[in-house]
Amino acid sequence: MKRDISNYVSKCLICQQVKAEHQMPSGLLQPILIPEWKWDRITMDFVSGLPVTQSKKDSIWVIVDRLTKSAHFIPVRMDFSLDKLAELYVSQIVRLHGVPNSIVSDRDPRFTSRFWKKLQEALGTKLHFSTAFHPQTDGQSERIIQILEDMLRCCILELGDSWERYLPLVEFAYNNSFQSSIKMAPYEALYGRKCRTPLFWTELSESKIFRVDLIRDAEQKIKIIRESLKAASDRQKSYADLKRKDIEYQVGDKVFLKVSPWKKVLRFGRRGKLSPRFIGPYEISERIGPVAYRLILPPELEKIHNVFHVSMLRRYRSDPSHIINPLEIEIQPDLSYEEEPVRILAHEVKELRIRKFL
Repeated sequence: MKRDISNYVSKCLICQQVKAEHQMPSGLLQPILIPEWKWDRITMDFVSGLPVTQSKKDSIWVIVDRLTKSAHFIPVRMDFSLDKLAELYVSQIVRLHGVPNSIVSDRDPRFTSRFWKKLQEALGTKLHFSTAFHPQTDGQSERIIQILEDMLRCCILELGDSWERYLPLVEFAYNNSFQSSIKMAPYEALYGRKCRTPLFWTELSESKIFRVDLIRDAEQKIKIIRESLKAASDRQKSYADLKRKDIEYQVGDKVFLKVSPWKKVLRFGRRGKLSPRFIGPYEISERIGPVAYRLILPPELEKIHNVFHVSMLRRYRSDPSHIINPLEIEIQPDLSYEEEPVRILAHEVKELRIRKFL
């Protein structure tokens, strides 16, 4: 009887759609392959919402090499055209490092546009995009953006001037800082020797620079960097997999898709906390890599990218008695939906020095 009850409950359609998951997230960590050479594989992202400078710049284009961790911080405007961004890309990246083999980025409209795809296709560069619900793909750019923002805050607090003026110094300071993952500074990894600064003038005399075989030394440093990155990647994977579980689906299986309400919205809305946690079921049409699957979505979800990480899926247990109702909520491209309040029962006015908030 216990087995029959458990089997009956596991096939309940309502339970499959609304019950919260208390197990470890699905899908083991899949590290990105370590590049073979410098500036072969890069990541890029934008830092937006910065104070407008005298030259009308309000954002920073962060481009990072995945092997040496060296980065370029390019001041831009959010309303720059794609032609202008392509010109900056060629003048600041291609001119210095050549054409990369691949670019990892988020699904910013600039990177997913037809012009950008055609440009990179003409250059022979492959584009790899992360998703809104799995941003770990572009974790390197996000981490360096965090470092960049911290350094800019220090500059503004200490020097009190435009951030664009000190951006070259911030870039130099970052590229000359020790990185634990590669066991050296990005400058040393990129050029094969330590940066010539006042701190190292006594260490880097010309006799010491020209006495070594630069080619052999560069190849040896790349070998050390790759071994250090492999060790750091394996260590990160071992820690992450302790809190994850491995699960696989087959082509043709039906699964539910996880959705979530928008943050910072009142949760007692038209549907409120009683909204479903999962929608579907939808059929799996293709397996994309070890932990991603392509789903066959209905027409009302055509704006959503149809490839999902396995942690966003829940296995559908079919039963002849199930009646699948049509979708009742409007799902956004980032798999969220808006909740609206029915009525406001109470309110409070918060007074600050010069403003009042309801």
